[in-house]
Amino acid sequence: MKESKFVLFADCIPVKGFNRSIICDTQNNKHYLIPNGLYDVLIQYNGKSVEDIRNDFKQKYNAIIDEYFDFLIENKLIFFNPNPDLFPKIDIVWDSPSSITNILIDYDEIIHDFKKLLIQFETLKCSYIQLRFFSKINIDYLRYIAQLLKDGKSRIVSIDFIIPHNEFLVIEDLNSLLSDNSRIHSIIIYNSHNNKSYNSITQKMGYIMEVKRNILNEKHCGIINQEYFYSNIQLFTESQHHNTCLNRKISIDKDGNIKNCPSMSQSFGNIKDTTLEEALNHPDFKKYWNITKDQIDICKDCEFRHICTDCRAYVEEPENQYSKPLKCGYNPYTNEWEEWSTNPLKQKAIEYYGMQELVKKDG
Repeated sequence: MKESKFVLFADCIPVKGFNRSIICDTQNNKHYLIPNGLYDVLIQYNGKSVEDIRNDFKQKYNAIIDEYFDFLIENKLIFFNPNPDLFPKIDIVWDSPSSITNILIDYDEIIHDFKKLLIQFETLKCSYIQLRFFSKINIDYLRYIAQLLKDGKSRIVSIDFIIPHNEFLVIEDLNSLLSDNSRIHSIIIYNSHNNKSYNSITQKMGYIMEVKRNILNEKHCGIINQEYFYSNIQLFTESQHHNTCLNRKISIDKDGNIKNCPSMSQSFGNIKDTTLEEALNHPDFKKYWNITKDQIDICKDCEFRHICTDCRAYVEEPENQYSKPLKCGYNPYTNEWEEWSTNPLKQKAIEYYGMQELVKKDG
């Protein structure tokens, strides 16, 4: 092994932060915290032998080098081979044949005509849909949506339902719905009595989750949390070139207004008299699509930036489109998390967005 060269697996990609780095294991949806010293070794010496590295460093650092490689081997992040040139780095180009990859639709008092909208989704070659309900909805409507996708042989790959707790919703019925419809990725029930996950009764991809957290309206969107970190090659490559929240995304708010995101103020028409394609072709519609985390203040120094989402609807400095997401409580300069809503430096922005009451209720 000493004579062989070490090779970092192509789908294990290091990302450097201000104080520390991570390795994104995009195959297994994991990330590993590492010191910046190990990041530098991986970047400078990938394809070299361990002995080469030891010889380049003073002897007092050999124990650290050995510790680094014990960690890499234990977590199966590297392998050894005498011909490292046979293993090129992974291509981080991102592309999609779809005009829109994902759609978010909010429902409240108005029940949008999903059947008519579905025709437009197909035109845009959309693959992913999320339906978010602010008022109680019965399971029959969820069955109706699922049946439309099944009957129409839709190109939709997956759909997520976010619904409020309802005493008449029975988990067994939801599980049956999930098992009968492979396109349903998740059913999230908020304002529940417990935080609890339910495995599907079959081996299909869907799941059900109850969460105590309440969602009153679209202003609850945009929270940055470790629970939402996702290390896969699609998100990672998209993050290199585009905004991971708004790129190829279109939304319909609870009143039928077409937006980049329901939380944003600018509307590009209403579904009553404007098609999604017409809204998409508006000159301003794509203005956020190519804002990457490497361009955003503070985020550009964060080790988690390429496995994290990004919110442009609520930012710390409302007049600065490159400002850090308001609802992020992580500080990459101290590597500490705090409750974002109590940070005194964020209070001005909280007031600007009219979130005072929401913050109190969440607290």
